Amino acid sequence: MFPTYASSDLTGMALFDYLIFVGRFQPFHLGHLQTVRHALREAAKVIIIVGSARGARTFENPWTFQEREQLIRACLAPADQQRVFVVGISDRMYNDQQWVGEVQSAVDKVIAVDTANLSSRPAEYRIGMISSSQGQDNYYLEFFPQWHQVHTAELPGVASADIRHHYFDPALACQAAYDAERLPPPVDAYLQQFRQTEQYRNLVTEYAYIQDYKRSWARAPYPPTFVTVDTMVVYSGHILLVRRRTQPGKGLWALPGGFVDQQERIRDAAIRELREETKLKVPAPVLAGSIRASRVFDHPKRSLRGRTITHAFLIELPPTQDGLPKVKGSDDADKAKWVPLFEFSRMEDQLFDDHFYIVNWFLGQI
Repeated sequence: MFPTYASSDLTGMALFDYLIFVGRFQPFHLGHLQTVRHALREAAKVIIIVGSARGARTFENPWTFQEREQLIRACLAPADQQRVFVVGISDRMYNDQQWVGEVQSAVDKVIAVDTANLSSRPAEYRIGMISSSQGQDNYYLEFFPQWHQVHTAELPGVASADIRHHYFDPALACQAAYDAERLPPPVDAYLQQFRQTEQYRNLVTEYAYIQDYKRSWARAPYPPTFVTVDTMVVYSGHILLVRRRTQPGKGLWALPGGFVDQQERIRDAAIRELREETKLKVPAPVLAGSIRASRVFDHPKRSLRGRTITHAFLIELPPTQDGLPKVKGSDDADKAKWVPLFEFSRMEDQLFDDHFYIVNWFLGQI
């Protein structure tokens, strides 16, 4: 069990030096603001950790870290802003400990910067992690036993997922006034402005595609589970990527891959999709013989389409004097190209689904 602290009745006395609040804030609503205000009463400083900070825009993750930080700060009084730090971290779908380490590192850096000019520092800071009492996504708290857990009451009837769905579904436009009552005025004003952008129109299109996709499977006797394949091909410090031609993720870069046909084996599907989407002129037996690793990636939220389990393969092609093999986008890809690995490391916000994390998992195996 974590030690739990009730709200302090001590005026002017902070129970904590720092309280940490983790969330995606898509968007930042009145429930989030209530928690931040509670944290400001309990702690001298508040560290807000913004998740999914570097991912591509989707209707589930529509606003960038910079946009969310600006909205959070716009909702705070100037004096409170001086006591709040906002930092972003990446998702780590397949490595909880890596995610924990990034949170710990972010907190450590904030405290180091905040206390850099102090002549004396306490031997140990009083650090806590705040969350709502009813939150369904608070499982991560068990990863931080070194920090005290602080519970605050949840604001009933306020959920980011509901607000997003009302916002991107034209059929639910009547919910706009309902949602405005659940948003701080600066956030509501920004969301109205965002409606006029091309990014919003693209996300509405993606949202409509996904809803139609799910409706087409609504009469299945059981919720469907889709099986796909993806292939990471490496050649002399380069990785082969394709740019998606259609929704979902139109315009995003991805690993070559797709759905498994009814009459083929998993490995055969991976090689088929690779050759169809990239026109890579390497014989199938050579590709099969160059497989260095494989793994199933099955995070329940890895795909907007629903429960989608992918079997991913790492193919490492031996270098030749001919240089990078020629590739060309085809089938579901409008472009294929070899990307240097150092460049790929900066493309997290341009990758489809969880492909950035799949690649990084395989890079750890090479």
